[in-house]
Amino acid sequence: MNKILKFFIIILTITLVISGLCVFSNNYFAYAQPEFSIPKISLDIGEANSPKDIATSIEIIVLLTILTLAPSILIMMTSFTRIIIILSFLRKALSTQTTPPNQVLIGLALFLTFFVMAPTFDDINQNAIIPYTNGEISFEEATDNAIEPLRKFMFKQTRQKDLALFVNIIGMETPKSINDIPTRALIPAFIISELKTGFGIGFLLFIPFIVVDMVVASTLMSMGMMMLPPVMISLPFKILLFIMIDGWNLIVKHILLGFN
Repeated sequence: MNKILKFFIIILTITLVISGLCVFSNNYFAYAQPEFSIPKISLDIGEANSPKDIATSIEIIVLLTILTLAPSILIMMTSFTRIIIILSFLRKALSTQTTPPNQVLIGLALFLTFFVMAPTFDDINQNAIIPYTNGEISFEEATDNAIEPLRKFMFKQTRQKDLALFVNIIGMETPKSINDIPTRALIPAFIISELKTGFGIGFLLFIPFIVVDMVVASTLMSMGMMMLPPVMISLPFKILLFIMIDGWNLIVKHILLGFN
């Protein structure tokens, strides 16, 4: 009985202490002056009173549109498409199913894209973004200066056959120089060129691993192991082969050299 009474006394004491702390903390925060103020953010929409206000509004809308399309621009107008296709084919050739996972492949493809596109992005920053933010050039000039390095990069990786396809479709006369080719024809031509290049490299990646699969399958058939899946036996050998030749180093090296 004494033990039970002591137990209830301890519980009551703890409850009173916690209640006191709560009351003290509430009073403290109620009367304490805040050390910093949280800013209020608001967006006002009013009537444009001058042509400059209209131009500024249009520029904001265009910038928001560009930010919305930024993922598509990053994927379709840079080296990302070819890199992610090659890495996906490599995983298929190794027969490792979801290893490496999609997040790892996409992350690697993004960082390799930033590495490849670094000179182009620096050019855009120096000739378009910085002068525009300093008020040295207009918005139209900044847009032209920003698209020019991307066009130069895409022209280097685009096949003439793909460019001719879209130039003929839009009914344009034979351009005298690459500057006469519109960007709306260059972008899809660049995309299908990257797809073909990525698929070609992916085919070459499959060849050594298919040889391993064929050797393992023929060995199992000669031993009479018809019920044993060849993939289970060939997978360790393919991983071992990939490790022995330092596959990731070779793959990344040739991917980067392919854009030079």
